[in-house]
Amino acid sequence: MDAIPLALDGYLAAEAEPGDRDGTVCWRLICSAGTDHLTEEAVIPCTTMEPEIAHALLTERHPGDLLRVIGRLTLPDTADGAIRLHAEGLEVLWEAPMLDDADTATAPDTDTDVDRNRAIAALAEALTGFGEATPGPGQRIRIHISPTGTLGAGLEHCHSIDITPAQAHQLTDAIDRLNCHLDTEQTDGIDLDLDLDTIAELTDLFADIDIVDLTRTVLNATRPECRARVTQALDDVFGSAPVPGAEDTDL
Repeated sequence: MDAIPLALDGYLAAEAEPGDRDGTVCWRLICSAGTDHLTEEAVIPCTTMEPEIAHALLTERHPGDLLRVIGRLTLPDTADGAIRLHAEGLEVLWEAPMLDDADTATAPDTDTDVDRNRAIAALAEALTGFGEATPGPGQRIRIHISPTGTLGAGLEHCHSIDITPAQAHQLTDAIDRLNCHLDTEQTDGIDLDLDLDTIAELTDLFADIDIVDLTRTVLNATRPECRARVTQALDDVFGSAPVPGAEDTDL
């Protein structure tokens, strides 16, 4: 069966080992299945005869490294056979920190680890559903999520999600709005304990604002092609306010 050209991103599952033939190296790559079922992952056996790749895998790469393997995928001729990716190129997307001897022992997860892993799972699930909202061909952007520090046996908490460029812009806008919201909640040590008279004065000040008149004034000073965005900005500040008709604005 003909080999299929393929590039896969995944985490090195274990130390690479010399193959059955001289000059070959074998390893396993853990790849996300790309569905909203977070437990679905594929372990792809890989091999190479390229000396540079073999040397890098045997001497430089270690479990937890995020790799992009470029090569050709061969499918088995029988139902009980195994697929194998024959690597012709290798890129290191992220290098996992080296484990010290003191870190090799498996330690139980702390409450902080559990909270972090739940947060990773929730974020991965949300991004996966978001990325699948507009399926189809076209350019995609890949987002990798993993714990910081040494991965050890925590590769199950690593996820890769594909989104479209348009969705990336939507995420950027949502994050910008979230940052603005968080900034408004930070008082920077300013004492906001106002007296009742000041609160009453502020209440009267805002009560005197005519939202319709304010909207009309702002729109009159706004270019026609920008009015939709300016109206949305006013709604974000004051809530959904009546928009003056074309007859109420100076075009």
